[in-house]
Amino acid sequence: MSKQEVFDLDLIKNLYKQIGEKVNAAKSVVNRPLTLAEKILYSHLWDGTPEKAFVRGKDYVDFAPDRIACQDATAQMALLQFMQAGKKKVAVPTTVHCDHLIQAKMGAEKDLQEAYNQSNEVFNFLASVSDKYGIGFWKPGAGIIHQVVLENYAFPGGMMIGTDSHTVNAGGLGMVAIGVGGADAVDVMAGMPWELKFPKLIGVKLTGSMSGWTAPKDVILKVAGILTVKGGTGAIIEYFGEGAKSMSCTGKGTICNMGAEVGATTSTFGYDDSMERYLRATGRAEVADLANGVREHLTGDPEVYANPEEYFDQVIEINLDTLKPHLNGPFTPDLDTPVGEIKEKAESNGWPLEVKWGLIGSCTNSSYEDLSRAASIAQQAIDKKLKTKAKFGINPGSEQVRFTAERDGLLQVFENLGATIFTNACGPCIGQWDREGADRKEVNTIVHSFNRNFAKRADGNPNTHAFVASPEIVAAIAIAGRLDFDPYKDTLTNEDGEEVMLDLPTGLELPPKGFDVEDNGYQDPKADGSDVEVVVKPDSKRLQLLTPFQAWEGKDLKGLKLLIKTKGKCTTDHISMAGPWLTYRGHLDNISNNLLIGAVNAYNDKTDEVLNPYTGKYEGVPKVARAIKASGDFSIVFGEDNYGEGSSREHAAMEPRHLAVRAVVVKSFARIHETNLKKQGMLALTFANPDDYALIKETDTFDIIGLESFREGEPLTVVAHHEDGSKDEFKVNHTYNEAQIGWFKAGSASNLIAAQNK
Repeated sequence: MSKQEVFDLDLIKNLYKQIGEKVNAAKSVVNRPLTLAEKILYSHLWDGTPEKAFVRGKDYVDFAPDRIACQDATAQMALLQFMQAGKKKVAVPTTVHCDHLIQAKMGAEKDLQEAYNQSNEVFNFLASVSDKYGIGFWKPGAGIIHQVVLENYAFPGGMMIGTDSHTVNAGGLGMVAIGVGGADAVDVMAGMPWELKFPKLIGVKLTGSMSGWTAPKDVILKVAGILTVKGGTGAIIEYFGEGAKSMSCTGKGTICNMGAEVGATTSTFGYDDSMERYLRATGRAEVADLANGVREHLTGDPEVYANPEEYFDQVIEINLDTLKPHLNGPFTPDLDTPVGEIKEKAESNGWPLEVKWGLIGSCTNSSYEDLSRAASIAQQAIDKKLKTKAKFGINPGSEQVRFTAERDGLLQVFENLGATIFTNACGPCIGQWDREGADRKEVNTIVHSFNRNFAKRADGNPNTHAFVASPEIVAAIAIAGRLDFDPYKDTLTNEDGEEVMLDLPTGLELPPKGFDVEDNGYQDPKADGSDVEVVVKPDSKRLQLLTPFQAWEGKDLKGLKLLIKTKGKCTTDHISMAGPWLTYRGHLDNISNNLLIGAVNAYNDKTDEVLNPYTGKYEGVPKVARAIKASGDFSIVFGEDNYGEGSSREHAAMEPRHLAVRAVVVKSFARIHETNLKKQGMLALTFANPDDYALIKETDTFDIIGLESFREGEPLTVVAHHEDGSKDEFKVNHTYNEAQIGWFKAGSASNLIAAQNK
């Protein structure tokens, strides 16, 4: 393979030199054997060598991550915040990856050129900020952030954070890798500790080994069905057992990647032979040699895996010998169905059985192994004289994967079957898909190997039923054109009128001739960026310099107007949609025009239609929010369970803050979104009694009482003033600690950093 730079080698050497001492110190203070997650957490404490045992799910702990990765959509706001911090250079290794702002439409070459035509201002901004502050820059077309991280930066026993919820993908190489909002990343970039509530631990024991049509994807699709979209909240999922060792490194990455769909803080696997093989195949033999030298510290202790119930808060066991291929969906990634059982469920629910598109790629399933297994099905179709009944699209995970797959003939196989090869980018997975006919909002079904399938996510059509499956199952269903196709027993009619069956998929864990690439798309920053000028035009529609949010007034909040009481699932896609709105990710005022437009109003079951408290008319959420802000008033948002599920996008917290929302009160939060709200100086509160959600009336105004004595562990009181003069009072809980209360008082965490640096 082509010789490439080994990133962070000195950092890794230094970590491994100290890891034994730190792990042993942690064992002494905890007084028992340790899981892998605990070893990594305790060896990355901001204060150095462990001196106390932390209580899972309770203690806030300061950590020192090894590195940071940002994708282009979230990097804009993160770097705009970092520019306010007054630092000359990032304090830890950081990279920016341009993968979100490339729309899938015509094919790789044309789509990439169109991205440059449309977003060059943003790419130039990101490149210049990277140059100025010592940040590595991966150009458009270089690949999807998480695949590029796995190939270049992830290493066993390391800790990283990233401004994307699927940063957790790096757990496939034995890391604790955690998705965060941009403000969290700014803390670490500025040389400050990163705070996290010490996670609970879920152990998943994998026995047996996979065969047939079953793939690593099916492990996490099964786990999602068991845990649901919030069952992993506040926990690290650690996979172990012989079944874990039998899988490829990129297969492990797929499983960790979709841990975000169950709300897990992250997921990880212990270092093993497959990780060593992957490190060597991706040009990092030196890292593999170093890891081999401290191997015992890069996996959980044997006693833990022998008696997992004693060491984990929850244990799940999955037998890979009997695990079937799954289809999860539609509209939520935890609705799991074995492939052979989908027909009856689809018919009873009215899900269309005809499949219009099959899509392979995204950060979840775009490795060489994924493409090779899907290509084996595509080649069979050609050999057996079958045509795809559905349209077929492929997004390779990185330029290295794409170049190697093209060299080895895999991409040609897909093209021979009529597939479109899109850019090495996120594309349809994050709504960057200009799908023909989507504007007609027809009821239809698609299958994909992505991680999320919320309504409107892929193509903007609320009636697209998206199902998640492995690449090989997606390929088979695209060929069959039916959601209920069972490759184990169903036949297909070929061009000659013959009934044929698909054989089992075959694949290659790693390319036999090694990986290769001519230009991986990486750009080193200048050694001294002090003379680099970062230009943000005052009239730009894409970028806007930030103005600090107002500090707390020092008194209780009174007379808050109701902006919206949301009903049911309210993800970050509902709060701040992606798709065409990615255009404005660097311009807070413009992107705020999508605030909560996807959320369902509890009073009329409609989206983007809420009561304007001044006119009594129903109008769009952003319009009403702007009216409240213009009047000098503030507002409040109410919601239900797992509010803010989904992507790490801090825009979902910055937009309400910008449009005068001061508090969000819900039954429960998704972890990242709760933190993002806190970072932006907002009140993230939960009903002490979830039934109090029913007390909120459409014309109420609200007071939040107790802020003058706001302290850790003490609830606040919300007073709902009703139109008839009556009122209801109820308690609301919070998880703020002393430092986080400081963010609230300062107006945001960024305000506090800037003040400290002055």
